[in-house]
Amino acid sequence: MRVMTVIFCLFVSVMNSAVAADPLPSWNAGPTKDAIINFVKCATNDGCPLYIPPQDRIAVFDNDGTLWSEQPAYFQLMFALDRVKAMADQHPEWKTEQPFQAILENDFKAVAASGKEGLLKIMAVTHSGMTTDEFEETVRSWIKTARHPQRKVP
Repeated sequence: MRVMTVIFCLFVSVMNSAVAADPLPSWNAGPTKDAIINFVKCATNDGCPLYIPPQDRIAVFDNDGTLWSEQPAYFQLMFALDRVKAMADQHPEWKTEQPFQAILENDFKAVAASGKEGLLKIMAVTHSGMTTDEFEETVRSWIKTARHPQRKVP
Protein backbone atom coordinates (compact mmCIF):
# COMPACT_ATOMS: atom_id res chain seq x y z
CA MET A 1 0.00 0.00 0.00
CA ARG A 2 2.82 2.39 0.85
CA VAL A 3 4.46 1.74 -2.54
CA MET A 4 1.17 2.49 -4.31
CA THR A 5 0.82 5.76 -2.38
CA VAL A 6 4.34 6.82 -3.39
CA ILE A 7 3.68 5.92 -7.04
CA PHE A 8 0.40 7.84 -6.97
CA CYS A 9 2.10 10.91 -5.46
CA LEU A 10 4.82 10.79 -8.13
CA PHE A 11 2.20 10.49 -10.85
CA VAL A 12 0.24 13.50 -9.53
CA SER A 13 3.46 15.50 -9.22
CA VAL A 14 4.48 14.77 -12.82
CA MET A 15 1.00 15.61 -14.10
CA ASN A 16 0.98 18.91 -12.21
CA SER A 17 4.33 19.89 -13.77
CA ALA A 18 3.05 19.05 -17.26
CA VAL A 19 -0.05 21.20 -16.74
CA ALA A 20 2.03 24.08 -15.37
CA ALA A 21 4.29 23.94 -18.44
CA ASP A 22 1.36 24.08 -20.89
CA PRO A 23 -1.44 26.54 -20.06
CA LEU A 24 -3.79 24.82 -22.54
CA PRO A 25 -2.91 21.15 -22.25
CA SER A 26 -6.10 19.88 -23.87
CA TRP A 27 -5.63 22.02 -26.99
CA ASN A 28 -3.78 20.79 -30.07
CA ALA A 29 -0.54 22.60 -30.87
CA GLY A 30 -0.94 25.05 -33.71
CA PRO A 31 -1.50 28.66 -34.69
CA THR A 32 -4.84 29.01 -32.88
CA LYS A 33 -3.43 27.83 -29.56
CA ASP A 34 -0.34 30.02 -30.06
CA ALA A 35 -2.52 33.05 -30.86
CA ILE A 36 -4.58 32.59 -27.69
CA ILE A 37 -1.51 32.17 -25.49
CA ASN A 38 0.20 35.19 -27.08
CA PHE A 39 -2.94 37.31 -26.72
CA VAL A 40 -3.24 36.48 -23.01
CA LYS A 41 0.46 37.22 -22.46
CA CYS A 42 0.04 40.59 -24.16
CA ALA A 43 -3.28 41.44 -22.50
CA THR A 44 -1.72 40.86 -19.07
CA ASN A 45 1.52 42.77 -19.75
CA ASP A 46 1.07 46.48 -19.08
CA GLY A 47 3.77 47.31 -21.64
CA CYS A 48 1.79 45.76 -24.48
CA PRO A 49 -0.52 47.86 -26.68
CA LEU A 50 -3.35 45.33 -26.13
CA TYR A 51 -3.00 45.45 -22.32
CA ILE A 52 -6.28 45.07 -20.44
CA PRO A 53 -6.41 46.25 -16.80
CA PRO A 54 -7.42 43.45 -14.39
CA GLN A 55 -10.79 45.04 -13.57
CA ASP A 56 -11.72 44.95 -17.28
CA ARG A 57 -10.67 41.36 -17.97
CA ILE A 58 -13.57 39.05 -18.69
CA ALA A 59 -13.23 35.61 -20.26
CA VAL A 60 -16.24 33.39 -20.67
CA PHE A 61 -16.01 29.86 -22.02
CA ASP A 62 -18.83 27.96 -23.65
CA ASN A 63 -19.57 24.37 -22.66
CA ASP A 64 -17.13 23.03 -25.24
CA GLY A 65 -14.29 25.24 -24.00
CA THR A 66 -14.50 27.85 -26.72
CA LEU A 67 -14.24 31.51 -25.84
CA TRP A 68 -17.63 33.18 -25.68
CA SER A 69 -17.69 36.96 -25.61
CA GLU A 70 -20.46 38.49 -23.57
CA GLN A 71 -19.14 41.99 -22.89
CA PRO A 72 -20.24 44.48 -23.98
CA ALA A 73 -22.65 42.07 -25.73
CA TYR A 74 -22.71 38.62 -27.29
CA PHE A 75 -21.18 38.33 -30.77
CA GLN A 76 -24.52 37.23 -32.19
CA LEU A 77 -26.17 40.43 -31.00
CA MET A 78 -23.31 42.60 -32.28
CA PHE A 79 -23.65 40.87 -35.66
CA ALA A 80 -27.41 41.47 -35.74
CA LEU A 81 -27.05 45.15 -34.78
CA ASP A 82 -24.44 45.68 -37.50
CA ARG A 83 -26.67 43.88 -40.01
CA VAL A 84 -29.58 46.21 -39.21
CA LYS A 85 -27.30 49.18 -39.91
CA ALA A 86 -26.08 47.59 -43.15
CA MET A 87 -29.65 46.87 -44.28
CA ALA A 88 -31.10 50.25 -43.24
CA ASP A 89 -30.89 51.86 -46.69
CA GLN A 90 -33.31 49.23 -47.99
CA HIS A 91 -35.71 49.87 -45.08
CA PRO A 92 -36.37 53.61 -44.62
CA GLU A 93 -39.29 52.75 -42.31
CA TRP A 94 -36.76 51.63 -39.68
CA LYS A 95 -35.92 55.29 -38.99
CA THR A 96 -39.20 55.50 -37.05
CA GLU A 97 -39.83 51.87 -36.08
CA GLN A 98 -38.52 50.38 -32.85
CA PRO A 99 -36.23 48.61 -32.11
CA PHE A 100 -34.58 49.49 -35.44
CA GLN A 101 -34.68 53.23 -34.79
CA ALA A 102 -32.83 52.68 -31.53
CA ILE A 103 -30.15 50.62 -33.29
CA LEU A 104 -29.69 53.26 -35.99
CA GLU A 105 -29.38 55.95 -33.29
CA ASN A 106 -26.97 53.80 -31.22
CA ASP A 107 -29.44 53.94 -28.32
CA PHE A 108 -28.62 50.60 -26.75
CA LYS A 109 -30.72 51.29 -23.65
CA ALA A 110 -33.78 51.52 -25.89
CA VAL A 111 -32.71 48.36 -27.73
CA ALA A 112 -32.46 46.56 -24.39
CA ALA A 113 -35.81 48.01 -23.31
CA SER A 114 -37.45 46.44 -26.38
CA GLY A 115 -36.96 43.13 -24.58
CA LYS A 116 -37.57 39.70 -26.05
CA GLU A 117 -40.06 41.02 -28.61
CA GLY A 118 -37.53 43.53 -29.94
CA LEU A 119 -34.75 40.96 -30.04
CA LEU A 120 -36.96 38.56 -31.99
CA LYS A 121 -37.73 41.31 -34.53
CA ILE A 122 -34.02 42.05 -34.92
CA MET A 123 -33.11 38.39 -35.35
CA ALA A 124 -35.97 37.80 -37.80
CA VAL A 125 -34.84 40.51 -40.22
CA THR A 126 -31.10 39.84 -39.93
CA HIS A 127 -31.19 36.04 -40.04
CA SER A 128 -33.79 35.34 -42.72
CA GLY A 129 -34.37 35.63 -46.45
CA MET A 130 -31.14 33.91 -47.46
CA THR A 131 -29.71 30.45 -47.90
CA THR A 132 -27.37 28.98 -45.32
CA ASP A 133 -24.47 29.55 -47.74
CA GLU A 134 -25.45 33.21 -48.12
CA PHE A 135 -25.75 33.56 -44.36
CA GLU A 136 -22.33 31.98 -43.88
CA GLU A 137 -20.80 34.40 -46.40
CA THR A 138 -22.51 37.34 -44.66
CA VAL A 139 -21.04 36.27 -41.32
CA ARG A 140 -17.57 35.71 -42.82
CA SER A 141 -17.69 39.16 -44.38
CA TRP A 142 -18.79 40.70 -41.06
CA ILE A 143 -15.99 38.97 -39.15
CA LYS A 144 -13.40 40.52 -41.49
CA THR A 145 -14.51 44.05 -40.61
CA ALA A 146 -16.08 43.76 -37.14
CA ARG A 147 -14.33 45.57 -34.31
CA HIS A 148 -14.82 45.47 -30.56
CA PRO A 149 -16.94 48.55 -29.80
CA GLN A 150 -14.69 49.73 -26.96
CA ARG A 151 -11.23 48.39 -27.80
CA LYS A 152 -11.51 48.82 -31.58
CA VAL A 153 -9.72 45.51 -32.22
CA PRO A 154 -10.94 42.56 -34.34
